[in-house]
Amino acid sequence: MPELSQETEHRGALLPFGLAEVTGPSMVPTLYHGDQLVVQYGARVRPGDVVVLRHPFQQDLLVVKRAAERREGGWWVLGDNPDAGGDSTDYGVVPEDLVLGRARFRYRPRAAAQRSPFAVARWALSCARPLFSDRSASRRLRAR
Repeated sequence: MPELSQETEHRGALLPFGLAEVTGPSMVPTLYHGDQLVVQYGARVRPGDVVVLRHPFQQDLLVVKRAAERREGGWWVLGDNPDAGGDSTDYGVVPEDLVLGRARFRYRPRAAAQRSPFAVARWALSCARPLFSDRSASRRLRAR
């Protein structure tokens, strides 16, 4: 079963940005369950980018994956966690029109157990990070 993502749908907003929440383990270690993403809709996708797309067989389900490479007919997308499944190895190439946008930033909410000053400081230094195109991951994922 493809895991992943629920999202606040982008419907005619003035800015082409929206939020998505990651559910499931397919993008570990890059993204974890509960991470929030800032998604740029309609952004140009390059190999290695983290993207939000509609599942090819269940189009009301939004999925977060890494665009490994462009192939004939669309994008080959893979999760960073090879054991999780639910990517192009299961459903093939994703048509270009199902790729909604590119994830730009990741925000990791603070866990309730993080109460010590050290834990809060560590969280504050790592809670918000930009998501860059990971070309080395793209090469590694294409080899699968």
